[in-house]
Amino acid sequence: MSTRETVVRVNPAPAPAHVGQATAVEQARAVAEVAAAVQVAQQNPRDMNRAWAEMQAACSRTGLANRAFYAVKNRGTGPSVHLARELARIWGNMDYGVHELHRDDVRGLSEIRAYAWDQQTNVRSSRTFQVPHAKMAGGARKPLTDLQDVYLNNQNIGARAVRESILAALPADFVEEAKDRCRATIERGDGKPLVDRIADMLAAFAGVGVKVPQIETRLGRKRGQWTAADVAELSVVYSSIRRGELAADDEFPSQVTGEEIAAQAAALPAAPEQPVSMPAAVQSEWDDAGADPGEQPDAVPAADEAPAGKFAGGAITDAQQRKLHACLRDAGIGTRDEGLAYISDVLDKGFNSTKEMTKVEAARVIDRLEKFIAQQEPPAGEGQ
Repeated sequence: MSTRETVVRVNPAPAPAHVGQATAVEQARAVAEVAAAVQVAQQNPRDMNRAWAEMQAACSRTGLANRAFYAVKNRGTGPSVHLARELARIWGNMDYGVHELHRDDVRGLSEIRAYAWDQQTNVRSSRTFQVPHAKMAGGARKPLTDLQDVYLNNQNIGARAVRESILAALPADFVEEAKDRCRATIERGDGKPLVDRIADMLAAFAGVGVKVPQIETRLGRKRGQWTAADVAELSVVYSSIRRGELAADDEFPSQVTGEEIAAQAAALPAAPEQPVSMPAAVQSEWDDAGADPGEQPDAVPAADEAPAGKFAGGAITDAQQRKLHACLRDAGIGTRDEGLAYISDVLDKGFNSTKEMTKVEAARVIDRLEKFIAQQEPPAGEGQ
């Protein structure tokens, strides 16, 4: 009986491709460049006294102090990339930057690396992350397709990472001293009287559509009570608005005076004098919307006495909703559809819910219903 052996030959893995001369030269050059940078940094160490003195002098100038902080919605405030780069320059023997390692236009993604390297102490802070080719607009993600938009988006996010890398590589007390000096410089205003700085700040905010009452509401104090710290805070907010980091409407919601509200209410179509009949009373559906028959709602003023507030965005209050639903029941308007039809008819404007009404509109409808209930006559709709 013979035995037959089967020999299986496995081909060896292919040898790596030959490294070209240009590639080898570039690799050697990069290694030599790093070694030379470390050697030069160690042979010429930084003068700590000079670095601290130069930092204090730079942060005492308004040119740097006014750009030293950022303010971004939902992310708060902090030292800006401009301050971080200036501190890295003053500290010396430091290398930092942003590298786009890879871009995938099919997946809509870029790989970015940001770093900061203290060549003297060999302290290195780096961040590698992926950046989608998209931006947030109106609470939704919007893809970026233009090459320039993708580049700017990558650089913008990369700059934030560089800022964090630099601040992580620098001594903490060096950074804190710089921040304190910049805040003091902003508050001091380079020797300019506070009243003049307030006037200049108001003029600047007026250029972006922000009025004095809006600023007073944000600070919680009248203009005559503002301090240097308030002006410093407003300076950071204004700079962020100019850079597009904040929206003026978000930071300073628009406000309308009582006179303006009354004028806008008066501009609504006037109600005719003749009454019309309304549907008979049926099972009330307004209780489901939050009205409590036994609850005593707060008094609601008539349209010409509507409280001051934000007209365009001043939504109906909870007290007005309760009052409105109670009046509709008392007027014999029991169903939700009938009530919305009546409200739409009075205001000559369609509504899908009472929550869509403004304070002035609610006050007008309530006033109309109360007059009807007092006279025991059917209320008249505007369009009838």
